Amino acid sequence: MDEKMMRAMVTAGAIKKINIIGNGARFHIEANTPNGSVTAETHKGKIKTWVTLDAAAKWVRALGIGTAHLNLARWQPGQREFPI
Repeated sequence: MDEKMMRAMVTAGAIKKINIIGNGARFHIEANTPNGSVTAETHKGKIKTWVTLDAAAKWVRALGIGTAHLNLARWQPGQREFPI
């Protein structure tokens, strides 16, 4: 789900809980909706990721959500990424 749709769902009250998930050296966002969990995506349909936790938190805050749950179980800050 892209940012525009996610922002509309927050405004409508359909998203109540946001998870910031560390995976490898990056973070991504999952939102819990009444129909299940959705992942934040770019306009091209790829998973939207952030390199720093503060950048991901600022994006969540810009959506209008003040609380997020943080999952660092698979976060590896020193991990190098494969070039795509």
